Amino acid sequence: MEFEVQHKDKGSKARAGKIITGHGVIQTPIFMPVGTAGSVKAVHQRELENDIKAQVILGNTYHLYLRPGLDIIEKAGGLHKFNGWERPLLTDSGGYQVYSLADSRKITEDGVTFQSHIDGSSHIFTPERVMDIQRTIGADIIMAFDECTPYPCEYDYAKRSMEMTHRWLARCCQQFDNTEGKYGYQQTLFPIVQGSVYKDLRSQSAEAIASFEREGNAIGGLSVGEPAEMMYEMTELVCDILPADKPRYLMGVGTPANILECIALGVDMFDCVMPTRNARNGMLFTTEGIINIKNKKWEDDLEPVDPGLGGYVDTFYSKAYLRHLVMSKEILGAQIASIHNLTFYLWLVTEARKQIEKGTFFDWKRRMVGKVSTKL
Repeated sequence: MEFEVQHKDKGSKARAGKIITGHGVIQTPIFMPVGTAGSVKAVHQRELENDIKAQVILGNTYHLYLRPGLDIIEKAGGLHKFNGWERPLLTDSGGYQVYSLADSRKITEDGVTFQSHIDGSSHIFTPERVMDIQRTIGADIIMAFDECTPYPCEYDYAKRSMEMTHRWLARCCQQFDNTEGKYGYQQTLFPIVQGSVYKDLRSQSAEAIASFEREGNAIGGLSVGEPAEMMYEMTELVCDILPADKPRYLMGVGTPANILECIALGVDMFDCVMPTRNARNGMLFTTEGIINIKNKKWEDDLEPVDPGLGGYVDTFYSKAYLRHLVMSKEILGAQIASIHNLTFYLWLVTEARKQIEKGTFFDWKRRMVGKVSTKL
């Protein structure tokens, strides 16, 4: 993988860059739609590519490992061949599931033993095993195995967890470096900064993972319930330590305003389930603010959802029609809403890049944060 910073904003730490992978180029800053089971919910690959203009999507190691399973993925020739997505892929490590499946897992120095949410069967993820699994899945960018601590989290626990994550990272790197990709292209390993919301731990963790000198770095353990200002404080602290010549990926973030603020702090890559999850519940993000399409005020509104966006959805569908579908629980409603929200998220980061190139990002960001946070 190669990365180049191409432009820097004059009024902030925002930058526009280019990541080159075995499956194509990623222009940063970028938002990655989440395809947990190898599929972005309710969205075809052709819509992701042609309408939404996604450049990279994310898959989930834990879920893909359990279903369909590694044998089927490997037989297909990797996840790219299995799901028909020919652009770059990123997989997380399962570390977030360690966090979210607290009632059905046990963490030790060796790794994590957990019960499948599908059939209750027992499995173990070690750093070495997670590297092997992600080799088989075949994503262009794979993540180190870590523990994501909850919020709030006691200092001592956060410190012990962070130190174990660093020891796991050393094992991940050794296993990754001692193995090869299975499908004829190179894969890249990103370490993950942890440390909860403690400045000294975050600083230690950023310095520790930077010392491994991998091609990119991630920031984990945020957007887990802490106040937004605290998330921004930790993100800025870490971005100032991580190497400037490598991409920075803030995991699991977030709202449109979160993304704009964190681009200004120097983050290059984002992912979040929010645009598709909220779409399925009738919440639409637009260039003018947030719409709850279930509200009666949209019942006879025959205008497009977001005329300023000009995407695929706004070419064909009105707010009234989309509201009708959502209220009728038609599957098409969830599909249209998901396409719209993802189109908006990709528009947002693409427009941010244009503003960075012009050196006008900071002022534009300040105006847009207010707009995209307004409830219409």
